Amino acid sequence: MVTTMTPMATFPSAIPNRQFLTEGGVETEILYKWGFELPHFAMYPLLDNPDAMDAIRGVYRRYLDVATKHGFAALIGGFDYRASPDWGSLLGYSAEGLRQATLQSIDFLRDLAGEYDGLVPDTRIVGYVGPRGDAYRLNREIQAEEAEAYHSVQLETLRAAGVDLAWAMTFNKPAEAIGVARAAARIGVPLAISFTLNSSHRLASGHRLGEAIEMVDAATGGSTAFFSVNCSHPIEFEPALENAAWIDRIRCIRPNAAKMDKVALCKLGHLEEGDPCELGDLMADVARRHPRIDIWGGCCGTGHVHLDEIAGKVARERGLAVAA
Repeated sequence: MVTTMTPMATFPSAIPNRQFLTEGGVETEILYKWGFELPHFAMYPLLDNPDAMDAIRGVYRRYLDVATKHGFAALIGGFDYRASPDWGSLLGYSAEGLRQATLQSIDFLRDLAGEYDGLVPDTRIVGYVGPRGDAYRLNREIQAEEAEAYHSVQLETLRAAGVDLAWAMTFNKPAEAIGVARAAARIGVPLAISFTLNSSHRLASGHRLGEAIEMVDAATGGSTAFFSVNCSHPIEFEPALENAAWIDRIRCIRPNAAKMDKVALCKLGHLEEGDPCELGDLMADVARRHPRIDIWGGCCGTGHVHLDEIAGKVARERGLAVAA
């Protein structure tokens, strides 16, 4: 049998003087700051809650206001991290119900982005793909073939939704990343892969960051649009950013706000925002040392205040005009 490949759409390459800004930790803000429950850390069950959606609109508008202020392009996503079959089933969604929730989520983001036409220089819609198991522990062994089959379901929906990018977030083992990359290449949707690192500066699988990136590229012919790091504070990811060829494959860093261990953060029961000013300084230093990185944002505990510090200080480091 001959396997047919859907023609691969592409995500834009870096352009001089253009920086992208993502949203921050929308889930942690909605959960701890605005008080809306997120069963299994899933956002899409809130689509039918008018009060929650008003709060979510506010979160995204503040983020897009920051992008406008600093002249950054925008990557806007955020509802579908748990929109894969196992998690959907835990939440009581049928396959079709999960598909419709994903499509509704993307429509919401696209409508919201439309409010900023002419204000943000370029806006791209993102669909997030979370790991099948826990993002912080190796509680589920998954090989590349199983991962390809599993993640194909969500990636097919994201392709139907017309996203500009599918982004595999907080992956912690190369095998699962290889599977999702193969699925995206077969389906024809651009894919970014984001690894999360622990206090040992490695993936939970024990792999070094560069080792994981090289493994995925070798097994997939380099089909991934770019790699990134998310859900790690600079004290966790900085030592992993080695001076090696693979570093050029990293295009984005999305840090946590706090220096605490991620598992400990999850047990706090409140929002830990860290020091936004210090985080901005640390990310400006990343911008200085790694000029190929052009996509910035935040993860757990970050909001528009952190994004403003990061975008403003990165813009100054890169010699870009900053709004008064």
